[in-house]
Amino acid sequence: MKLAIAGKGGVGKTTLVALLAQIYANRERVVLAVDADPSPCLAIALGFPAELQSKLSPISEMDDLIYERTGARPGSSGGFFTINPKVDDLPERFSVLHNNVRLLEMGAIDSGGAGCICPESAMLKTLFTHLLFRNDDILIFDMYAGVEHLGRATVDFVDALIVVVEPTRRSLGTATQIKSLANDIGLERMWLVGNKVRSADDIAFIKSNSPGISVLGNLPHDESIYEADRLGISVHDHVPTVRKAAETIADDLLERIE
Repeated sequence: MKLAIAGKGGVGKTTLVALLAQIYANRERVVLAVDADPSPCLAIALGFPAELQSKLSPISEMDDLIYERTGARPGSSGGFFTINPKVDDLPERFSVLHNNVRLLEMGAIDSGGAGCICPESAMLKTLFTHLLFRNDDILIFDMYAGVEHLGRATVDFVDALIVVVEPTRRSLGTATQIKSLANDIGLERMWLVGNKVRSADDIAFIKSNSPGISVLGNLPHDESIYEADRLGISVHDHVPTVRKAAETIADDLLERIE
């Protein structure tokens, strides 16, 4: 199962990714979580210890590696370079493992279905495609905020797109844009997950203002999420109310996709 998690900045994408990754890992599934945000923070949400976090580095920032694999320096122009570089060894070399969740920081993907081709984007695009066709049981992408990456066709290989929203018009407006762009690249299987839900009215608001996307489930508002972040503890282990709701979402995803 290959999932991409998207949504407006601050809605809780990373929280959902961390919850799903740990839930599936606890069920003895092979899990690879990929942080594709230019400002990665998934390791914190997963409760990775500091010594493991220090070993992570976004592949997009590894200039020497990009040069080694493509034959050109990032940011360079002109000349020739490999547009389908070797990447199959990168996930094992540059990921870290904690509580049976393997984490890889990818960094920003600067091109996909359209736009200029440069050495760094060529390697990331190849890596992105390679990851999506690995034999790992569960692959979850924490996409960066907004919708622009969808316009570059960077998630057109996933089984489903999960759009995280709050009970606000702004986040649901972003969901509308995401749906439109996802459909443009042929990605039609998507669901909403409501986050920071406080009441039945919030649930009803999300459902009634959804841009034609079915609501998969909702995560309750819980101040303990902020406490977990401050303490460097995983949301999964520290916030049982949210974990329980996420377990239901995880079950529904398996039923709908597998």
